[in-house]
Amino acid sequence: METAIITGAGQGLGRAIALRLAADGSAIAVLDVDAEAGAETYRLVTDDGGMARAYVVDLRDESAIVEATDAADADLGPVRVLVNNAAIFPSGPFLDTPTDEYDDVIRVNQRAYWLAAQNAARLMRAHGGGAIVNMGSITAHGGWADMAGYVVTKGAAATLTRALATELGQYEIRVNCVAPGAFPTRAEEVHPDREAYDRRIIDSQALKRRGTFAELAAAVSFLAGPDASFVTGQTLNVDGGWIMT
Repeated sequence: METAIITGAGQGLGRAIALRLAADGSAIAVLDVDAEAGAETYRLVTDDGGMARAYVVDLRDESAIVEATDAADADLGPVRVLVNNAAIFPSGPFLDTPTDEYDDVIRVNQRAYWLAAQNAARLMRAHGGGAIVNMGSITAHGGWADMAGYVVTKGAAATLTRALATELGQYEIRVNCVAPGAFPTRAEEVHPDREAYDRRIIDSQALKRRGTFAELAAAVSFLAGPDASFVTGQTLNVDGGWIMT
């Protein structure tokens, strides 16, 4: 059985991706800083007949990323898929953002993507190929206020995708990016009026409803799987037509 590593798989979009890739036939390496959340995703995968292991990983720690990635390869089978999904999203005015907060966003949302991709790609090269999916965001296409650090890192996810696709293609490693629109994740908790926020999103989209986690996971499944065997270096917006409008 081949293994898919998913960072931030303990909840939300990461959990949905884990369940979808398990249904596709992959063993799932659940990486999350929250031990209880990771254990719950592990339980959901295994209760449904899948294979999984949960690893408690703080993505700020390079050695923890390397150890978990190598452990997944040894414990579950050859790593063929990495989904760089985990992110943090502090909110506040740019002029008031402390440097320490910005550095932390870079460590989790950008540096960890680099480190996880580097170690996973070394394993994939040894196994004859694989797929990396980086989670971006449509915020990288526009001017979102009070989220500058997050927006910077999501733009970096797309540019890292293209750089790695160019360099790793010779090893049959494909690298793509999924840029979600507004999905009902913890990131929305920063909005004080959720009803007004819902209305603004739906008014901005071509599709007049909220997207589901399953729809986002299906896009990741496509890019990680054999049907996208000649697709690399791309960013797929899964946003209900928000950016298009």
